[in-house]
Amino acid sequence: MKIEYFAISGPVLITPRRFGDERGWFCETWNKDALRSAGVDLPDFVQDNHSYSAPRHTLRGLHYQRPPHAQDKLVRCSRGAILDVAVDVRAGSPTYGQWVSSELTAQNGAQLFVPKGFLHGFVTLTEDCEVQYKCSDVYAPACDGAVRWDSLGIAWGTDAPVLSDKDRQAPAFAEFQTPFTVEG
Repeated sequence: MKIEYFAISGPVLITPRRFGDERGWFCETWNKDALRSAGVDLPDFVQDNHSYSAPRHTLRGLHYQRPPHAQDKLVRCSRGAILDVAVDVRAGSPTYGQWVSSELTAQNGAQLFVPKGFLHGFVTLTEDCEVQYKCSDVYAPACDGAVRWDSLGIAWGTDAPVLSDKDRQAPAFAEFQTPFTVEG
């Protein structure tokens, strides 16, 4: 298993080892004990989500769930390719408003851990993308929120993404009042 850290504390890129032969390959996408042995102690996950996006440049985000139902996420792309983004919105963080991104593909098998206190979003780089992610808390509509995708200077690779009404109408980052702190 390959573990990569970013300049921003919190997100972690995890690439599970694949075992291949003439039939294809096999990998463990989630093994709490193996991750802990590698020095990564992730939370217990309680919900798995799976999304499908047909058109290229579908952008989902930037989303968050505020406390008491804030979510850690472990994100992977199981079909196609995405640019996955995490934005630090922890009040008091020296990297507040900064972001990290990783290309997650079905081929590379990489997974991005997005902790509580980060906005999360992704844009599809190919048609017919499937994204799966584990969440540390259940979806709670009353705690759901979004920040406008184009208000942080993120290099998404498109100026005209396919958006939901929710994402199109989300407030700009300058208007965002974070419910998160560095301490939790």
